[in-house]
Amino acid sequence: MRGIFGSSLLLLLTISGAPGAAAQSPSSSTKASIVETDVAKIKETMVGNWESIAPEIRPSSASKNADGTLKPFYLKRAFKYLPGDRFELEIVNSVDPYGAVPLAGMKIRGHVLWRGAHPVAPGAQKVDFVADEGYEVTPLVQGFADVLNKVASSGYAPWAVNAPQSIFGKTFVPFGLKEGTNFMEYDLVYLRGDLLFWGARNIDGRAFDSEQNRPTNLQIPLVRR
Repeated sequence: MRGIFGSSLLLLLTISGAPGAAAQSPSSSTKASIVETDVAKIKETMVGNWESIAPEIRPSSASKNADGTLKPFYLKRAFKYLPGDRFELEIVNSVDPYGAVPLAGMKIRGHVLWRGAHPVAPGAQKVDFVADEGYEVTPLVQGFADVLNKVASSGYAPWAVNAPQSIFGKTFVPFGLKEGTNFMEYDLVYLRGDLLFWGARNIDGRAFDSEQNRPTNLQIPLVRR
């Protein structure tokens, strides 16, 4: 979900003896036991609610500083994995690195498609997140609502603060969505104990919009709630 969610914020950015060996053995054994590699067991263990440990930073390729470096944006995630490979994701984007000034909220519902092992770590899996059930956007500040009323008015009621609208299956220029298409990202998941990792955003701001752009590193994890 192009940055579920990088591209989703392009618009917002326009407005963050061997006693030693014996002692180490239990630790190594414990670590191995919490890394799951069987896909069926990963799915079973993932069922439930997950949330960001803290606000997370993302790069954007669409907005740059005067020196050419990428501007950051910030978000927090709340993710629910459900039986039948279904998911629900809530995102709150903020203007500051501490999440004190929220700009917009998104709610996305759909399915996870499992594509095989990912080489980043033992047990990591390639997954595609497909928003084929729902996608809502909620302005959380007047400035963002005003911008949406200029660039995304066709087919929508007037945008207002704290008033969600569905963009599912519709053209929504700010996020690059076209009518009749579902938002999708080529991502990864890695489960370790009560930590759920997705892929880290590409440092040049490229979206997860193709197999070639699937992430190769791990993002700050979600923690089980």
